[in-house]
Amino acid sequence: MTLATQGKEGVWAAAVFYVNEGFTLYFLSAGHTRHARNMLGQPHVAATIQEDYTGWPAIQGIQLEGDVRVLEGVERDTAVTLYRRKYPFLSQANPQIEAALTQVNWYQLAPTRLYFIDNSKGLGHRDEVSLSK
Repeated sequence: MTLATQGKEGVWAAAVFYVNEGFTLYFLSAGHTRHARNMLGQPHVAATIQEDYTGWPAIQGIQLEGDVRVLEGVERDTAVTLYRRKYPFLSQANPQIEAALTQVNWYQLAPTRLYFIDNSKGLGHRDEVSLSK
């Protein structure tokens, strides 16, 4: 996922590994990074999720905006569990990686608006996805 933030230094984009539960996205990042600092002051962000396609007609992806917050306690533990389920290689991570995972912030991105892009329906075709519960 590419995460776009804004802060005192201007706009910034960062690639982050994520996991989802429904439309809710979870990701981790070190608190000292530029995007993490930006999210502290401005938690409303934009993001895209897509593969790297070789042909325009095949392009599909997601554009979204939403609000980010740092997770703590049980919510953090739930995000970690989801993340480990998606990325099973973490169960065999070396001690240095395990230690790093305890030092990062875990975030939730709750989309407020989401579009699905599907060029198979026409160049630039996108549909807004209803986020109603």
